[in-house]
Amino acid sequence: MNELLVRPLNREEFEPFGDVIEADSTVETIAINDGYAIRYNDLATVDVLGSGGRPLLNIFRSKPRPLPIALHMMERHPLGSQAFISLQKKKFLVVVAPSGKSVEPADLSAFITNGVQGVNYARGVWHFPLISLDEEQDFLVIDRGGPENNCDEIFFNESETRILKY
Repeated sequence: MNELLVRPLNREEFEPFGDVIEADSTVETIAINDGYAIRYNDLATVDVLGSGGRPLLNIFRSKPRPLPIALHMMERHPLGSQAFISLQKKKFLVVVAPSGKSVEPADLSAFITNGVQGVNYARGVWHFPLISLDEEQDFLVIDRGGPENNCDEIFFNESETRILKY
């Protein structure tokens, strides 16, 4: 069995997989609404229009997954990006692997958000489904709708890779 180590989520390490969505000091800001609001500008590349796609705005409600978490499968969306932003400012786990035709357990990387970060998986990046930690959690999800199948899945032997702690 392979134990996948969980690292804090940051822009630099996550860049091969997509965008970290976070309103912090590294992001361009613009004062709007007569100075009563600040716009944190261009936080993610939403890529959903190819092959006749259209943006979907969803809320996903995710149940917590108890440890250890068996990483038995990965999925990818070959026709568009997929963004997840926690609505309760709670930490969640992110498991990803580079885009490509296939993925193996040795390709996986795991990150934990700081509670205010979201992620935007780039088109074709392999990822494990949502991993809420301690309680039910709602996510704002920006996804691709439209024709054609936009979800590929690969399944592993459940005993190969697990997350034992975070």
